[in-house]
Order: sequence, then structure tokens, then C-alpha cells
Amino acid sequence: MRKTFSLLRKLHRDERGAEGLEKLLIIAAVVLPLLGLLIWGKNSITEWVQNKWKQIVGIQDSDTGSLPPPSIN
Repeated sequence: MRKTFSLLRKLHRDERGAEGLEKLLIIAAVVLPLLGLLIWGKNSITEWVQNKWKQIVGIQDSDTGSLPPPSIN
């Protein structure tokens, strides 16, 4: 029984790996809410990207498939 308590005390005092664990927890605290927002708003994000893509593709010259030359004013 004493050996078990001694081992537990030693384990409790050991701080190796604490810094890495703290960094991991900070990263998780930032990433998880962002992931939640992406999942929650995926339809809006998809719609926005599709609209922007249609705007970009709509600028292209349909005959040649390339962008028209810039106008000089």
C-alpha cells in the first residue's frame, strides 16, 4: 500500500510533458470552435464560394476560354 501511495505521489509531482499538453489544449481551444463554425455554416460558405466561382468564370471570354484583354482608360 505504501509503495502505491509513493508511486502516486511521484507521478503527481512529475511535470514532464506538461508544456506539450498545455500547447495541445490551447490549440484545441482555438480549433474546435472554428471547426464548429465551419460545420454550422457550411451551406452558407458553399453558396458564397459557388457565387464567387460563377463571377470569376463569367468574366472569361466564352469563345476562347481566356480572360479578355484589360481595357485602357
